[in-house]
Amino acid sequence: MPQAHFRPALFKFLKDLAANNDRDWFKANQERYEDDLREPARAFISDFGPLLHKISPHFRADPRKVGGSLFRIHRDVRFAKDKSPYKTYTGIQFRHKAGKDAHAPGFYLHLEPGGCFAGVGIWHPDAETTKKIRAFLVEDPARWKRVAHAKRFRQTFELQGDSLKRPPRGFDPDHPLIEDLKRKDFIGVAALSQTEITSPGFLKSYAALCRTGGAFVKALCEAGQVPF
Repeated sequence: MPQAHFRPALFKFLKDLAANNDRDWFKANQERYEDDLREPARAFISDFGPLLHKISPHFRADPRKVGGSLFRIHRDVRFAKDKSPYKTYTGIQFRHKAGKDAHAPGFYLHLEPGGCFAGVGIWHPDAETTKKIRAFLVEDPARWKRVAHAKRFRQTFELQGDSLKRPPRGFDPDHPLIEDLKRKDFIGVAALSQTEITSPGFLKSYAALCRTGGAFVKALCEAGQVPF
């Protein structure tokens, strides 16, 4: 029987971190961070690699401690009003090999007490990529409807993210897909429970979610002119 990668201790650590978000507390609990969060996440990333390759060989499952699929827990507070030094969640992104940061096409896993989810797509793409995706929607609206509004996809994922208040310049305000054309994020989100995440079968169930979202991610890759 497969072993669970994540344990309830991960969520207990994040709850305690939210209540004690300072460097002294984190230093005193560094071992908990390593044992309950970072090392289980790295093991999950490593074990997911072969399953990800079957979905597409162009995405990375990188278990490195720094610069890999696991986002760092330290917050960038340089320009933030909130100077809390640590994130109270952990994120894992299996991004496209052509991408350099979190704005690349990818598959995502968000672990947060009371707010876990799986994500697929592109978050905050740059202006040029956004332009290409919008052009793709206009050129092949039937394809977009098949991947973003198909029954199976929408039973699993909800399209979320930021949108423009007005139609983007140069696009017909009466276009049938105008709400999608107004999007600034092209992401599907599937809520997850902590029970699901701490179950022995979560690796396979997460892979199944990624397969369900694969056609959506593939369309976005084609729109952005990168291979899937």
